[in-house]
Amino acid sequence: MKLYTYWRSSAAYRVRIALELKGLSYESVPKHLLRDGGEQRRADYLELNPQGLIPGLEDDGFFLGQSLAICEYLEETRPEPPLLPTDPRDRATVRSMALAIACDIHPLNNLRVQQYLRDELGQGEETVARWTRHWISRGFTALEVLVARHSADGRHCFGTSVTRADVCLVPQRYNARRARTDLSPYPRLVAVGAHLESLPAFAAARPEAQPDAQADAQ
Repeated sequence: MKLYTYWRSSAAYRVRIALELKGLSYESVPKHLLRDGGEQRRADYLELNPQGLIPGLEDDGFFLGQSLAICEYLEETRPEPPLLPTDPRDRATVRSMALAIACDIHPLNNLRVQQYLRDELGQGEETVARWTRHWISRGFTALEVLVARHSADGRHCFGTSVTRADVCLVPQRYNARRARTDLSPYPRLVAVGAHLESLPAFAAARPEAQPDAQADAQ
């Protein structure tokens, strides 16, 4: 398998976590999101992924974009260890928590949106930062309640084992810290995130551990 990735892409971070949790080997193919207008917009990559987005997974000639679709594909083709519960209602709940991050928080503060705010709407860095923190805080407020409702041990978003909700939470916490978001109102998310980040699979997937990591990147 090949993973088209960027070290600070939280969507790619999710997929790296899922691959690590399932013990799957893969080739990392970095696409720098800022260099020369964004390597993800080059013709060779657009031929694979017309959206020009990261991540992308290539598996024996099959290409798939969208991080949660990739996670779903991995769950169906490499089901062990499972990252979704067995009960249909529990599975739906975990998917709902993951989607609350991937669809409602992350898209409003990703690189494309921030660039549009700066370049097209003429907003300064502080306004962009306030925008980012606002939407992270709105989403985390709801997620804090959901984790209180569904975590059985205070170390996972749902139940007592790692699920797709955890796979999505850790990268979003990373984004929140980068944006200097006040996380003190979310003690459950902080506790869950701290436990997850101590696990080997999550540590191996962290941005700073990637081959394309750059200390001076934006």
